[in-house]
Amino acid sequence: MQTRDRQISPVANLTSPSRTASVSRKTGETDVQVGLTIDGTGRCSANTGIPFLDHMLHQIASHGLFDLDVQATGDVEIDDHHTNEDVGITLGMALKEALGDRKGIVRFGHFLAPLDEALVQVALDFSGRPHLSYGLEIPTQRVGTYDTQLVREFFVAVVNHSQMTLHLRQLDGLNSHHIIEATFKAFARALRMAAEIDPRRASTIPSSKGVL
Repeated sequence: MQTRDRQISPVANLTSPSRTASVSRKTGETDVQVGLTIDGTGRCSANTGIPFLDHMLHQIASHGLFDLDVQATGDVEIDDHHTNEDVGITLGMALKEALGDRKGIVRFGHFLAPLDEALVQVALDFSGRPHLSYGLEIPTQRVGTYDTQLVREFFVAVVNHSQMTLHLRQLDGLNSHHIIEATFKAFARALRMAAEIDPRRASTIPSSKGVL
């Protein structure tokens, strides 16, 4: 009986460790390094000098099943704005680099995350066209020492530098911490869905135009 050589699917190559990025960004205000593995296990090391932001980065890694290493120093003695924004910028750059030409990915992602009384919906598209539609209404100015206005600034930075379209919708919620954490969890799951490999697409660009 004849045996045939086993064919290796091109999808296997797309889920290899090549879907990684290591990005450094240094300015007069901050110094940020981000390491990202798309096909990870949820491991995270986050040291930004902003404890609440570290907590949210852990949500992205854990619920997105990304391996994420974020190390940042910045002028937090002034406030958290520059570091928060520059971490978002560098993470967006890492996402863009790790996904490359975006061949074979699902491209679209969505998730509806409850956290006690809070309910947040996230939809995103790795479209190559940066756009943020921000529909959160966070009732307090701070969670601990974290300025809740910085949530929007973080997502603006990620969107612009990863070149994704992102819609955030708050459907319910009274507690600021719950609303923000539900947002990051839903973002992580939508990101995971969009970045996963579609076995029916193999190595093709997920666009009728043939390019993203």
